[in-house]
Amino acid sequence: MKSMSRKLFLLVIDIALLILTTYAALAMRFEGVIPGYYLNVFLRSVLLVTCLKTLVYYYFGLYRSLWIYASIDELLQIFFAVAIGTFVEYIFGILFKVSFPKSVYAISFLVCMLLIGGSRLSYRVIRKVSRTAWKEDGGKKRVMVVGAGDAGSMVIQEMQKHNELSYLPVVVVDDDKSKHRASIHGVPVGGSRSKIMELVNKYKVDEIIIAMPSAKKQETSAILKCCKETKCKLRTLPGVYEIINDKVTISQLRDVVIEDLLGREEIKLNNEEISDYLTQKVILVTGGGGSIGSELCRQIAKYQPQKLLILDAYENGAYDLQMELGSIYKEKLSIEVLIASIRDKERLKEIFGKYKPHIVFHAAAHKHVPLMEHNPSEAIKNNVLGTLNVARCADEYGVKRFVLISTDKAVNPTNVMGASKRVAEMIIQSLDKQSKTEFVAVRFGNVLGSNGSVIPLFKKQIAQGGPVTVTHPDITRFFMTIPEAARLVIQAGAMAKGGEIFILDMGEAVKIADLARDLIRLSGFEPDIDIEIKYTGLRPGEKLYEELLLAEEGIMGTKHEHIFIGKPFELSFNEVMELVNILADNLDDARALRECLVSIVGTYKYIYEEAAATI
Repeated sequence: MKSMSRKLFLLVIDIALLILTTYAALAMRFEGVIPGYYLNVFLRSVLLVTCLKTLVYYYFGLYRSLWIYASIDELLQIFFAVAIGTFVEYIFGILFKVSFPKSVYAISFLVCMLLIGGSRLSYRVIRKVSRTAWKEDGGKKRVMVVGAGDAGSMVIQEMQKHNELSYLPVVVVDDDKSKHRASIHGVPVGGSRSKIMELVNKYKVDEIIIAMPSAKKQETSAILKCCKETKCKLRTLPGVYEIINDKVTISQLRDVVIEDLLGREEIKLNNEEISDYLTQKVILVTGGGGSIGSELCRQIAKYQPQKLLILDAYENGAYDLQMELGSIYKEKLSIEVLIASIRDKERLKEIFGKYKPHIVFHAAAHKHVPLMEHNPSEAIKNNVLGTLNVARCADEYGVKRFVLISTDKAVNPTNVMGASKRVAEMIIQSLDKQSKTEFVAVRFGNVLGSNGSVIPLFKKQIAQGGPVTVTHPDITRFFMTIPEAARLVIQAGAMAKGGEIFILDMGEAVKIADLARDLIRLSGFEPDIDIEIKYTGLRPGEKLYEELLLAEEGIMGTKHEHIFIGKPFELSFNEVMELVNILADNLDDARALRECLVSIVGTYKYIYEEAAATI
């Protein structure tokens, strides 16, 4: 109803303005004294000509646009409508012998543009003036926008249009000096990133919005590190590849997360190479309901496998993933959820015999370091003997490629979990030498947000008011995001020839204490003032820093800049099996089990010998 009233109002205004326009053009042409002949022509034709012009305007959408948002596009719309309308009036005059001098049509066009255009744009002007006149800063969040480009401009416009959002843009920051001392929609560009703290204090900024969707993540990360010291709430736009049709809206803004501060660039994949080994293949993912396994399944699903097998001992995560993928791909993806333990050799044989997978991603494992220190036999049963069961089935049933998900904790391990994963690497590298299956391992560090990651723990502790517990002020870890890790695992699998340990580029090691401080600040608190950071001491099996490479392994680059290869392992499968059998014989004796691990993994040195001996 409102829409119809608005259209009717515009139509009445246009009829009045069009009559006035023609009369005004005649008056200007004849200097205020219109000859009787032309006045008579005007009176006989004005109503019909006005109807014709309004039909033209209707055709050009002048009664459909929301003029409160009028811009250059709408101005062009008005120009063409008025031009065609004037041309129709000119042709009508010639055909029905009711024409005026050509100069009258030219004047009429200019006056019509002024009046019709002004009537539309006045909506926006009045709205702007009224908002400025009545605008109250009280209760509004004073916002700094970082980025004086198109995205920043659109974000400012959105905030100014939507008064109900309670955002007030007060200053813009950009490193481009040519934009300094200018303004965007009335908001001053205050300077470069080096002035962020100064400008926050000057303009009493409450919130900072990073509006740089096309910037590299490293650049965004550097800017965020300047912003995080301000105590302002930080929000950002998603990457440009996530913004549909480059249209920026306030709803796309999200809180800055710890991944943004890491500044890791989006991984580029060789889709053709990956497609060749995944498309129309039966793919089995063990541990498919876990954080890494489920993300592997999400990424694999994009490549249209013949069937995706999600194997897990715990049904909840696997079921949730099945529902998620089912809702996205509908009938386009064939999914089977298989509830099974990798310790159950007979069940695995049944699965491999029935489905005959082409590719296996082995992500099932016990990964929690302190828990495995207290339950060493469980780590061996799952990570060593379970891996052996899956690997033997892959060999026996003719799997094309087997990819083991390993960890940086397998390098010079100081804990049972890391040592058990190193033995798993030894198993698949030695089995590769005598099998037609291509066995490879992919080794990487900690994954942000995964089960057992420090991030969920820190968030929970912050929500409870602290303290945030860090084991040691100098402890460091390598980090990457779950999607990044999954993509690189899949890419490494595409490059596999058999026997390799692929090592993923984890970037720079991060201090856990710095990670805790950043997370506290991103949650709107001040470290050690609002939320205490408490150091609790290293846990059993934990070391200060992780490594990705054994000294004797060496390293070789690959055609992918983020993937490297360690030197192949030398022992035969029979030799490795003799060592694994010794482990299996000592599962009931924690001390003997650790001693066996030391003899198998020469670099394994557990730190808490007394504590370990009492377990």
